[in-house]
Amino acid sequence: MGKTFREWSIEQRWLLPPSVQELVPPGHVAHFVRELVREELDLSAIFAAYDEERGAPPFHPTMMTALLLYAYSQGVYSSRKIARACEERVDFMAVTALQRPDFRTVSKFRLQHLSALEGLFKQVLRLCQKAGMVTLGHVALDGTKVKANASKRKAMSYERMLKGEAQLEAEVKRWFSEADAADLGDDDEQGRERRGDELPAWVADKQKRLEKLREARAALEAEAAAKAERDKPRGGGDGGSGGGGEGEPPKVKAKAQRNFTDPESRILKTSDGFVQGYNAQLAVCSEQQVIVAHDVVAEQNDAPRLPEMLAQIRANAGRQAIELSADNGYFSEANLRELKKRRVRGYVAPGRTSHGNTKRSKKKSAPRTALAREMAARVRRGGHRSRYRMRKQVVEPVNGHIKEARGFRRFSLRGKAKVRGEWSLLCTVHNLLKLAARRG
Repeated sequence: MGKTFREWSIEQRWLLPPSVQELVPPGHVAHFVRELVREELDLSAIFAAYDEERGAPPFHPTMMTALLLYAYSQGVYSSRKIARACEERVDFMAVTALQRPDFRTVSKFRLQHLSALEGLFKQVLRLCQKAGMVTLGHVALDGTKVKANASKRKAMSYERMLKGEAQLEAEVKRWFSEADAADLGDDDEQGRERRGDELPAWVADKQKRLEKLREARAALEAEAAAKAERDKPRGGGDGGSGGGGEGEPPKVKAKAQRNFTDPESRILKTSDGFVQGYNAQLAVCSEQQVIVAHDVVAEQNDAPRLPEMLAQIRANAGRQAIELSADNGYFSEANLRELKKRRVRGYVAPGRTSHGNTKRSKKKSAPRTALAREMAARVRRGGHRSRYRMRKQVVEPVNGHIKEARGFRRFSLRGKAKVRGEWSLLCTVHNLLKLAARRG
């Protein structure tokens, strides 16, 4: 007698279809995200955008919000992949109740409500506070470079813009003259449907390229003028800002670059080379690795971000951190004064660290001021048990979770405002998963 197997009948239909709760096991994070969005988050800012009574009923904003948050928690960021998951993955079906928004709907919802979705970060942070996950005893600060939705090969320096503009302008003029000469030909040669004076497609393309170059050059010159205005001494005078004499426009650095795909992104240096991207900032509480503040800038330097992050911590959590640790990228006299002014005990390395010991970089001179010497001694104190080492075990693993575990290596959106909104979504989802683990 042969082995008996369980029946497998793909033609069998269900008399009573399963409910949404039965699609995935109890306690699954899909249930947690769906119910938290339904029951505990205030989505009035999103609902307020729907003030038009005409037209077909859209997908429910609560469902779409839960779908976006759950997708980001699963490392699915593309609107096309989110729409495909709604058709193929039962965990996504448990969130949408078997509804299938297409990728255009997902993309439009994310863009339309990005500002309101950004506001969910504070709401989730408050839920973490109520759960006792945020003490602010020690907060670690760090920045990580994330690629923009643009290639660095689409960037061009100001020097190359000037050369390329001259070359393209000469080439377009030559082609215009060729087009004028062609107009003298016979009508039969041109064809009855053509006037004979149309520009070839390749001329139009070169013209578009020339227009883009001129726009990019003008933007770099405007940035240089704005910087010169900011750096100008209030008391008058030329300030020596590199603009030459009075009335002369400020000079743009020859190597200043602008990207044609995402003009607000910048070329940034990382440990793996140079990337076209943004500098994403995180402030993380040591208790449960909950993110308490975040930001995105298009600058290489981290130091100017510390005062803003301190202000965000207080605004988001309702009170200031007791201690704050940060690497040497945040070290500056102004930041030391800011920490003292806000009564935050700082641990900011004045130089590179190695195996628990702080070593001043050979390129930098020894700390000269009393504040700098005090900070250097505080960071060195304790060796391997120094409070400064909290940074490595608090904030750096969070960067690892976002970029490695959930695979976020490149922003999906373009422009600093949209990128900041997407980073806020990622931080909100990180805290959501921490809350799910706590409640589970």
